[in-house]
Amino acid sequence: MMSDAVPTPFSGPPPTSGEEEAPLYVRIAGDYAERIREGALSPGDALPPERKIAEIYGVSRVTVRRALEQLVLEGLIEQRQGSGTYVSQRLQQPLSVLTSFTEDVRARGMTPNSQFLDRAIGIATPEEAIGLGLKPGQGVSRIARLRSADGIPLAIETAAVVLDALPDPTVVTDSLYDVLSSRGMRPVRAIQRLSAVALDKRNAELLDVPPGSPGLYMVRVGYDAGDRPIEYTRSFYRGDRWDFITELA
Repeated sequence: MMSDAVPTPFSGPPPTSGEEEAPLYVRIAGDYAERIREGALSPGDALPPERKIAEIYGVSRVTVRRALEQLVLEGLIEQRQGSGTYVSQRLQQPLSVLTSFTEDVRARGMTPNSQFLDRAIGIATPEEAIGLGLKPGQGVSRIARLRSADGIPLAIETAAVVLDALPDPTVVTDSLYDVLSSRGMRPVRAIQRLSAVALDKRNAELLDVPPGSPGLYMVRVGYDAGDRPIEYTRSFYRGDRWDFITELA
């Protein structure tokens, strides 16, 4: 649907003394970005046509086009051929900040959901044992979930946690990190490895995409405040709905 939440043109604070005013297209993009991040524009909302935005701001359509291109680059909107411009339904996860799936989804104003595929204590696999620094045969709490946002399946996540951090995996009903936080054992840093994959038949069916669809595979080892590995998580993400972003200084 077309959103009526149109930004007030250039409603942000004026430049301070000695500070150059940003180009018009940057300021237009900033107005829309602020509305999206505040929730005034929701995922899937349609933006007005270029002509209408140009009228609102009193600028040329070339300037509007540059502003929209900026928002596309930031992953905030998507342009659909022959249809229009919409607030993006893709989710972004910053690689520079350690957050959970639940936190990422809620930050976008969406509702996270989980379908448990496995939630039990088991023997650590060789990969989990190496990642967590365990001896062969030691146990872990393992939680496998299909993660969704507003009913759209987005990721398959399997977490293995050392037993003294999570002795009973069934207590996790929503956010794993919330449970670990309550026990004073939430990871404070992590090492992540990300790679592109083609989703196999099982994962594709769970994520509601055709087999062979592009996906992202991530392995994360989370460390507590004492720099001890306590979480080994493997995740498959839908490539058409999820972006990982990083800031370079």
